[in-house]
Amino acid sequence: MITTTTLNSGWRLSHLAGAVPEETRIPETVPATVPGCVHTDLLDAGLIPDPLDADNEERLAWMWRCDWRYELRFDAAPAAPGEHVELVFEGLDTIATVTLNDVELGRTDNQFRRYRFDVGHLLQAGENRLVVDFTSALNVAEERERLHGEYPFVNAHPFPMVRKSACSFGWDWGPVTITAGIWQPVRLERWSGTRVRGVRLGVDLEGSVGVARLVAEVERDPDAPAASLAYAVAGTTVEVTAEAPGISEVVLEARVADADVWWPRGYGDQPLYESTLHLDGEPVWSRRVGFRRMEVDLTPDEIGTPLRLKVNGELVLAKGVNWIPDDVFPTRITRARYRRALADAVEANCNTVRVWGGGIYESEYFYDAADEFGLLVWQDFMFACAAYSEDAWMRDNVIAEARQAVARLGGHACLALWCGSNENETAFQDWGWKERLRGRAWGQGYYREILPAVVAELDPTTPYIPSSPFSPDPEAEANNRTDGDTHVWDVWNELDYLHYADQTPRFASEFGFGGPMAYSTLTAAVHDEPLDVSGAQLAVHQKAEDGFTKLRRGLDAHFPEPVDFRHWHWATQLNQARALDFGVRHFRSLQPHCTGSLIWQLNDCWPVISWAVVDSAGVRKPAWYALRHAQQDRMLCLEPAEGGRVRLAAVNDLAEPWVAHVRIGYGTRHGLEVAWEERRIEVAPRAAAAVELALPEDPDGFLMAEADDARRVVWFVSTDREAGLPEFDADVKVARIAGGYRLDVTARVLLRDVAVTADAERPGAVVDDMLTTLLPGEQASFTVLTDGEPTDPQVLATWPVLRSANHLAG
Repeated sequence: MITTTTLNSGWRLSHLAGAVPEETRIPETVPATVPGCVHTDLLDAGLIPDPLDADNEERLAWMWRCDWRYELRFDAAPAAPGEHVELVFEGLDTIATVTLNDVELGRTDNQFRRYRFDVGHLLQAGENRLVVDFTSALNVAEERERLHGEYPFVNAHPFPMVRKSACSFGWDWGPVTITAGIWQPVRLERWSGTRVRGVRLGVDLEGSVGVARLVAEVERDPDAPAASLAYAVAGTTVEVTAEAPGISEVVLEARVADADVWWPRGYGDQPLYESTLHLDGEPVWSRRVGFRRMEVDLTPDEIGTPLRLKVNGELVLAKGVNWIPDDVFPTRITRARYRRALADAVEANCNTVRVWGGGIYESEYFYDAADEFGLLVWQDFMFACAAYSEDAWMRDNVIAEARQAVARLGGHACLALWCGSNENETAFQDWGWKERLRGRAWGQGYYREILPAVVAELDPTTPYIPSSPFSPDPEAEANNRTDGDTHVWDVWNELDYLHYADQTPRFASEFGFGGPMAYSTLTAAVHDEPLDVSGAQLAVHQKAEDGFTKLRRGLDAHFPEPVDFRHWHWATQLNQARALDFGVRHFRSLQPHCTGSLIWQLNDCWPVISWAVVDSAGVRKPAWYALRHAQQDRMLCLEPAEGGRVRLAAVNDLAEPWVAHVRIGYGTRHGLEVAWEERRIEVAPRAAAAVELALPEDPDGFLMAEADDARRVVWFVSTDREAGLPEFDADVKVARIAGGYRLDVTARVLLRDVAVTADAERPGAVVDDMLTTLLPGEQASFTVLTDGEPTDPQVLATWPVLRSANHLAG
């Protein structure tokens, strides 16, 4: 049996090497938090400014080049006769040397791996001294690049030379941190006789029988008695006797008759059963289990090879988001924060979350919440936007990492798909890397051979694809429109968002449109005086390549020139919302030709202008509300069609057919009357159907469509820039309610995209809805929940809190 002592308290941090600015005085040692990192330790000690504030990223660049020491003195008893003692590090970031009582235990080289060291012969009675020395990962990466040659990558620093979170070296939405530290728990394990060294789980569904296959890695002393293992789940218990000495694998397969089936959101319930492994009657491991069958259907059709996610034999139309680490310092992400962030996905009507390959394999908290919420998880291995050496010094490290990651995460009901990399195959083909590599191996051996073999061995019930985007044919263009999945970035990078209508992917796994964080989040981190688009600090918080130009191009196509910074902020947020709304509705209207749309991205890791729909302070941007509207189970879509017409699509994600009685209204921006007609559209289950409508000839005209089961959508003949909108005019009543306020807005003129951005007045305020278009005489109510009371509640009824597209009309 195992006795565990946690070693997370009492650590001290000291600076070992690397230049430190004269104004930064670091004491000989400072308290260190484990799990944690150097940045958060120095921040907690008041020795550095907030790395995410103002322009502090560059001010703290000296930290990237430094070496650091973590030291712990702890009391322990020596190993008893026949007792084994191991020191276990769940995660070290990244290049480290570990010593105990001045004896080197080993060197680590991978942020994503667990490390075990035998210390029974080194523990001494009383005080023991444990030291972890970290070498600058940036210095090591650059030295390896000099030694092994260049492997192409995006951004500024050679991150593919070390197995560390790629985005810690900076990304087009994130700052450079390149921190170091003990980022996962540390413990001392003592055992004798027999122990369970590790567990991996696989879950499946065979007809009505739920299958939970647990593989226990058992270690047994030669003279220890045989041990009994029992695995219990859903009233079924399987027992096995472990007799083999040394390390062996013991398989316990529980088969549960008439099991309740786990489904993704929108397809059924998410029953989870408690399951526990016992060793000689004592619990040693537990997890909640959901029974489901996951498949990827790549059956070619007359067009190409679609990517179809199937759960329990049923096609799931994926709608969701891409996920990045929720903080640049992941140890600050709590269980509650994971749940809140994934609740943002749930409440936006998502059923799928893709964990992107430039971040981290996430905490158990993440996957536990996804199991519970019914969110499918598309899980990338940690390879992104780079070529990677396949030589032994890297390959062996990658294999060990992959085996640990798959063993840890396998068996979660939510886990729908393993993916070898992010954009690496398309980068090799289309980004000029093939020529630069001159025939050297660049990672394809991982994605097409090594990683699928690891998944097939350790998690055979979860499908695998080699990259995103990908084509089943490794010689074909990875990012094509007829096979596999597609990343749609030409729109943001080059085109107006209306060009989403030109795209017909089989599965749109990445697409997005940029916009700024909430005003309260921006002003908490950016202190330019005055606030201006050309402000120096704002530029630090814009990482997208040529980002301001792309934002400006997007605005120029749709809005008049903003009159000041507040109007610019609102216009760019609103343009992001409209772009995502248009793109998501379009891709969903193509189903089942297109079987998934995952926007880039759900969340942010710091205050930044980005593609996120929820900013780093947890404020839902207008784009989040647009995503929620566009992902409703029954939804209407209006978009341009050939010949000066408009395509009206009705999308039905439910299992029942939908006879949509659609009311279609024709009006003008400045008129009071709307002419209505009705269309009947029959939509099969999990499908879409479309009709074409005549576009009004009047450049001032618009048409709208609504149904009892679907929110109103509007199509305008001309842009706001071309035709303008009436000056904002409404009757607004503000009433105090429990926990906040209710705003009743009655339009006197056509009001487009009415919103209440209450965080501008009260940071932390939450609004139930926004982006509502009202005809003259119509009313909408908005609920604002806030733990504080504005100086004057009427400020909620006026600009800049109550706003609409009409405020941008010039």
